[in-house]
Amino acid sequence: MKACFMGLGYIGLPTAIIAAHHGVEVLGVDINPKVVAMTNAGHLHIIEPGLEEMLRKAVDSGQLRAATQPEVSDAYFIVVPTPFKGNHQPDISYVEAATRSVVPFLKEGDLYVIESTSPVGTTDQMADLIFSLRPELKGKLHIAYCPERVLPGNVIYELVHNDRVIGGRDAASTERAKEFYSHFVTGTLHATNCKTAEMCKLTENSCRDSQIAFANELSIICDRAGINVWELIELANKHPRVNILQPGCGVGGHCIAVDPYFITAEFPTEARMIATAREVNNGKADWCAQKVENAILRFRLAYQRKPIVALMGLAFKPNIDDLRESPAIQITHAIITSNKDDAELLIVEPNIQQHEEFQLTDYQEAYNRADIVVFLTAHTPFRSLEWSKEKVILDFCGIFKH
Repeated sequence: MKACFMGLGYIGLPTAIIAAHHGVEVLGVDINPKVVAMTNAGHLHIIEPGLEEMLRKAVDSGQLRAATQPEVSDAYFIVVPTPFKGNHQPDISYVEAATRSVVPFLKEGDLYVIESTSPVGTTDQMADLIFSLRPELKGKLHIAYCPERVLPGNVIYELVHNDRVIGGRDAASTERAKEFYSHFVTGTLHATNCKTAEMCKLTENSCRDSQIAFANELSIICDRAGINVWELIELANKHPRVNILQPGCGVGGHCIAVDPYFITAEFPTEARMIATAREVNNGKADWCAQKVENAILRFRLAYQRKPIVALMGLAFKPNIDDLRESPAIQITHAIITSNKDDAELLIVEPNIQQHEEFQLTDYQEAYNRADIVVFLTAHTPFRSLEWSKEKVILDFCGIFKH
């Protein structure tokens, strides 16, 4: 079997590598020539432990190669971004563009699968598009939706061992998709229809968003009440049926910070709690920015000079280089905009070498120099730092849990 993966990002590339590692001939397609060149050279353009070695082996063996255009294959996987447009409306233009690019290569019996997180009905919509352009293929393709469930930093294990939900437009499509994923997935493959599979992905991340919103709202309440939220959550979680998550400075990433909007956009009247959770998590970033601004003002009044402020972390979660929808980025922008003349800002992100907008500083240097330290992302290296009473420390992600 030859499989064509449209999109070599944080999900498409690892999935392509895993499939190639398990004997599938893989063509990875990306519109970015740099990504294609790096992939063909055996170099990752993302951070994922252990994956680069697997990529090199797949490329060296000829099981995987990358290109900027698709080719005739037996299976096509759409693994491209699905951001939202203004007013938080889903944008499936990348899915449509990728689909249009593979349409000329489709033939009877092929498998077409969308993995990109999508609004309910997207798979049917893309099927209609395919058949409008290739009417002779109607009823002769296997079309399904199969969302990923992976945790960055543990992708190799989870792509293989996690259960998958596979929803075909018909039973034959579901079975054909299950046949493909069984090449490398040892978890259970759960069969359903494409609309249910689409909603399942949105439901999973909306649930997580709501759970995080509870923790974030609790942290704001505890700050007002003078209670250590980290101690409180630890104690509350002693209850056998309570499992409160850890608060942070908001919610980021391409999944949890985006997927709930795919539900609220289509069901604005019904999705009340889901919409409120989004408001709480977005508001947490604003709240954190205001806390930093207040600390800068208090320092200037107390010492009659500009403080040095270290903003620690830009990624949306610990130990990755993914900055998509990161609340830490939002907070950093807010601080720069409001305090560029009132403080010297040191911006830290140990998982990237450079940033097109920010000048980065080594985390140890930034911590040593700073008067005010703002922990935005709980990267492991930050935990090696020692608490200092000489600094103002705003710990929004639980580095010290003071």
